[in-house]
Amino acid sequence: MTSFPRWLGALSVVAAGAAVAASPGWAAAQPASGRTAQWGDLGHGRYRNPVLPADYSDLDAIRVGDDYYAISSSFQFSPGMAILHSRDLVNWETVGHAVPDLTQVSPELNWDRMNRYGRGIWAGAIRHHAGRFWIYFGTPEEGYFMTSAARPAGPWAPLRQVLRAPGWDDCAPFWDDDGKGYFVGTNFSDGYKIHLWEMAPDNATLIAASDRVIYQSKGSEANKLYEFNGTYYHFFSEVQGDTRVMMMRRAPSIHGPWSAKRQLMHADVSAMQPNQGAIVQGPDGNWYFFTHHGDGDWAGRAASLLPVHWIDGWPVIGQPDRDGIGTMVWEARMPASNSRRLFPQGGDGFGGPALAPAWEWNYQPRMDKWSLAARPGYLRLHAFSGLDGGNLLKVGNVLTQRVVRTGGQSFAARLELKGMADGQHAGLLHFTAQPHAANPAASTASAGIVMADGRRYLEISRDGTYTRLRPWTHDAIWLRSSWGLDGRSTLAVSADGKRFEPVLPDFQLTWGAYRGSRVGLFTFNPAGERGYVDVDGVTYAVDNRAGASVR
Repeated sequence: MTSFPRWLGALSVVAAGAAVAASPGWAAAQPASGRTAQWGDLGHGRYRNPVLPADYSDLDAIRVGDDYYAISSSFQFSPGMAILHSRDLVNWETVGHAVPDLTQVSPELNWDRMNRYGRGIWAGAIRHHAGRFWIYFGTPEEGYFMTSAARPAGPWAPLRQVLRAPGWDDCAPFWDDDGKGYFVGTNFSDGYKIHLWEMAPDNATLIAASDRVIYQSKGSEANKLYEFNGTYYHFFSEVQGDTRVMMMRRAPSIHGPWSAKRQLMHADVSAMQPNQGAIVQGPDGNWYFFTHHGDGDWAGRAASLLPVHWIDGWPVIGQPDRDGIGTMVWEARMPASNSRRLFPQGGDGFGGPALAPAWEWNYQPRMDKWSLAARPGYLRLHAFSGLDGGNLLKVGNVLTQRVVRTGGQSFAARLELKGMADGQHAGLLHFTAQPHAANPAASTASAGIVMADGRRYLEISRDGTYTRLRPWTHDAIWLRSSWGLDGRSTLAVSADGKRFEPVLPDFQLTWGAYRGSRVGLFTFNPAGERGYVDVDGVTYAVDNRAGASVR
């Protein structure tokens, strides 16, 4: 089987015609210059923000030669810490993840516990030092971790714990010209104090005696350390009033003395508060800031690229005003020409030896319950019981991707059903991990098949309540979710991949536990470990601003 499912051609036409019409959504919160469904590479030497209209939170990025590499936090999803590659800071592809096994962080992130919604892997930093790539990150319960690799795609070394303590976030390493390593991070449990340590030569051990607090303010985090032209810079963000803003201090040495803080960009609620990110210089000498929008919605925290202007030795982010403080830029010239259009999310024909890197499981999966080898060209998902009945937030081996916020997109899959067993459920779902103790299944929706007494039935679910619609006599089912800029999705089913019937229309995707909505595939069986489904490929068609699609 090729890398694309056999039914791709027929479905793509239907998906394009079924895309939900664009509505204000994100654009309504933007100024006139950003009120458009266009995004990313516009195809004529310019780009429009956001460049990644999906949940790419807590970004950091570096340039190595002519290549850019970025990381994005992944919380409880596995594999953890997504790694992206670009040649122009606008078109990105997923090349891997730094943490293949989340149980290296905590057993609470495994399929048999699933106790880390809103937590897990938070913000981190990626660097290139001594011929290797290094990633450091924090988890709010466990502390700081690091790993390294010769190539961004891996393999990445097993995690090493840098600091074992709860209450820390937003860390970054720094190596001075003499090779000496340093480490900065925020203790959010102690008034958001920012600490600076020296690192031992192993780059994984903090020298306790060197620990000192270098800054503290309301919500001060998003730390990065840079050295530009002999001057040392501490980048961070903090909260002013109700809004997060980007700040910086500088010093003649990593040991200080540090200057008064300088605000790099105006607080901007209408732009959903750009803040956490990375300052990088292109091969042409121009400077950029790759950042997430910190105020998330149903699609999560999207990514934008802003120009950087150096004024009096400070990197001002965005378009400087009369006071030398940056303002949001929605459209600008591409950092590089002749780029290939890329996007991190997409379909998968399951024809290779591994899942496409765009996929992430909800929590560490049970490895013996899924396979690409059992039936080559298909993904086989075996059913087993969840931890809380039909609560989809407590079902293991849910395979997901980020939702995308554009003028229209369609996520579709074909499932073969001959292997199903009594009691088994399988289908397509959306979910957001809303932290409601009284209703842990809040904000889930699904469409699929349940098998009972030897018969298959079409069913839907909403927030843990399942409804059987009618018997399903076919041996396969096509499942599709389509949504637009407003985040209102319709789940539909088909017996032939051509005529789709809406079964759960017009439900609102949501945000929760610092994450946007997810779309994905599931199966489970409360009656025990029996039954399976074979997934014959997934298409993920995304409106790419010009009437075509990227997949």
